[in-house]
Formats: sequence, structure tokens, C-alpha cells
Amino acid sequence: MLIGELSERTGVSRRALRYYEEQGLLVPERACNGYRVYAQDAPLIVSQIQGLFAAGFDSDAVRQYLPCARGSAPQLEMCAELRSHLTGRAAELEAQAKTLTRQREKMLAHLT
Repeated sequence: MLIGELSERTGVSRRALRYYEEQGLLVPERACNGYRVYAQDAPLIVSQIQGLFAAGFDSDAVRQYLPCARGSAPQLEMCAELRSHLTGRAAELEAQAKTLTRQREKMLAHLT
């Protein structure tokens, strides 16, 4: 399928699909005319990529852990390295949440 069809089927912009390709997340074949030709499982892969981005993964982490993704949600097949990554990222998010809460409280104190 061509990039326009993949974009239409997934609701993901062509620009985002090209970005996924630049990042090595989605690898199309090239037709003789130079057009990108995506495999039949490309919509599933795009869904998995988007799910990982939505979970807070950056491009490097998506590239690394995309092979662990199963299904469109996706579910991740757990391994020690992935568990460590997720635990570390959760701790980072918790620290950011605490910082934001403190900043919000200080800001609100100025309103009273």
C-alpha cells in the first residue's frame, strides 16, 4: 500500500509516517518509481508506534522496544531490560509530577 492509503487507513498524517521512517520505526519498500510501498501489517505497526508514543516512549525507546509490542493497543512482551526502562521512566514521571504539584501550589498561593 502507498503512503496515502496507509495515512487514510490509520488516520496518521503522511508527515508523521515519513517521520516514523526517518526514525527507523517503519520501513517501507521502494517501488521502481521511488514510491514508498508499505507491507500489509503496516497499519498494525503504526498503531503500535502510536501506542508507545502515547505511553511516553521517545523515538529511541520505540525503536528499541517495538519488537516487544503485541497487538494494536499494544501489549508489551516483558523482558528485564524493558522492565528496567519502564520502572526508570515511571520514576522520572513521578518526580516531574511532584515538581509540577509544588509549582502549582506556589502559583496558587499568589492568588490568595
